[in-house]
Amino acid sequence: MTTVLSVDDVTKRFGGIVAVDGLDLAIEEGELVGLIGPNGAGKTTTLNLITGFLDPDEGTVSLNGEDVTGASPDAVSKRGIGRTFQISKPFGRLSVYENLLVPNVSCGPAEQEARIERLLEELQLEEVRENRADELSGGQKKLLELARVLMLEPDLILLDEPAAGVNPVLMDDIMDDIRRINANGTAILVIEHDMSVISELCERVVVMNAGRNIASGTFEEIRDDEKVREAYLGGT
Repeated sequence: MTTVLSVDDVTKRFGGIVAVDGLDLAIEEGELVGLIGPNGAGKTTTLNLITGFLDPDEGTVSLNGEDVTGASPDAVSKRGIGRTFQISKPFGRLSVYENLLVPNVSCGPAEQEARIERLLEELQLEEVRENRADELSGGQKKLLELARVLMLEPDLILLDEPAAGVNPVLMDDIMDDIRRINANGTAILVIEHDMSVISELCERVVVMNAGRNIASGTFEEIRDDEKVREAYLGGT
């Protein structure tokens, strides 16, 4: 399999605090991977390092074998990484449709329009296409943010807390969307505190604690790992 993302011995310090400590992480083509850990483990900092919002103090980040360490968020996005955030922030005064015109896609107007129409239908946003984005529910905003990422046709999508603020019924639909996107060949890395989402979605789970990768395996394997129980489950 082709390695889409490689994080090699990456460290990030904030003053005297080591937020990410020699982290190694790899995502293979077509994988759907969960990233979990206790609060303060360094998960969101890791996403910020991957996507160029932060520069590592040490180590490298590579996408499809190309070093993107320290590249700007815009440059990283153009090279094939898309990201959603824990709190969705669409352009509230724009309609759903207009929000999908914002991404800087590398295609002509006809293809851009075709992508928009396809995503509105696939993500069940067609009925609210003319609604202002600030009128949407929390779950609909998550879907709109996902649609904006998909407009760029990335090789890898990083999802930060996709279940946050989403009602359970709509979350089932969002999980189906994530599975379908992954089945079409897009690698996905999911940060999520809801273990039911992780267990249902992810074929492999990586556990972070104190900025390090302390375990990796199936959900059942990491659930029974003593290091994980001590770090993430408080030894219970």
